Amino acid sequence: MDKPDPREFGLDGNTVLEWVDDHTLALVMDRKTRILLADGKRILAKVDRIHAVWADTDIVIRTSAPVCSKAVSFLDKSGVLIYPLTQ
Repeated sequence: MDKPDPREFGLDGNTVLEWVDDHTLALVMDRKTRILLADGKRILAKVDRIHAVWADTDIVIRTSAPVCSKAVSFLDKSGVLIYPLTQ
């Protein structure tokens, strides 16, 4: 499956998206610094933009960075799961 173009959703070109399966799209964040609650809010804004175009697609986060507990809770309440990024 081809990787979707983030500009199709109004996201910047540096955003990395990849398919996990036929109905799940992953927002990939390969970085070393911790993902904080403020980052979680920006992530949710990106998820909302994707859902505006593809409403029936599930969105997950794949990251190599540690995620603070507040961000995990915030994203979990919003229905966004976080998975480790395996190289």
